[in-house]
Amino acid sequence: MTTKPNALVWLWLSAAVIALDQLSKWWAVHALQPVGLPHAVIPGFLNWTLAFNSGAAFSFLAGGTGWQRWFFVLLALVISAVLVGWLARTPRRDWRTGVPLAFIIGGAIGNLIDRLHAARVTDFIQVYFHQWSYPVFNLADCGITVGAVMLIAFGLFAGKPADSVR
Repeated sequence: MTTKPNALVWLWLSAAVIALDQLSKWWAVHALQPVGLPHAVIPGFLNWTLAFNSGAAFSFLAGGTGWQRWFFVLLALVISAVLVGWLARTPRRDWRTGVPLAFIIGGAIGNLIDRLHAARVTDFIQVYFHQWSYPVFNLADCGITVGAVMLIAFGLFAGKPADSVR
């Protein structure tokens, strides 16, 4: 019995997302003091602004008593395990599935490391326009978002999979 090569090879991309995320967060903590002080990158649009979040996206559950840390740790572990299993069942040549899943896994683990290490996620990218400001985020969040958008877009706009065309 021979096994077909699977998409687990794309985990190198997850590792790259994790490394870039952790390196950027280290830089942010050391370069962007004090917390909350904006450092203009593109005036009127983008700041580096150090922030910490003990909740999830948009500070969801940030006001909890600490239980949310372990909830989000467990959630990241379960989701990552499911996505790694999905990669293991995906043909290696199916990059339209492998790349998005790798981005999501990398982002989930990047934020998981923060939660395990410091009980909060380090954020530093602030996008704004006039009085409107998007919640501060990080590269792990970018990996999750880009991966999810790619997965949806490829699912909606892709033709038939190569396996079904003979």
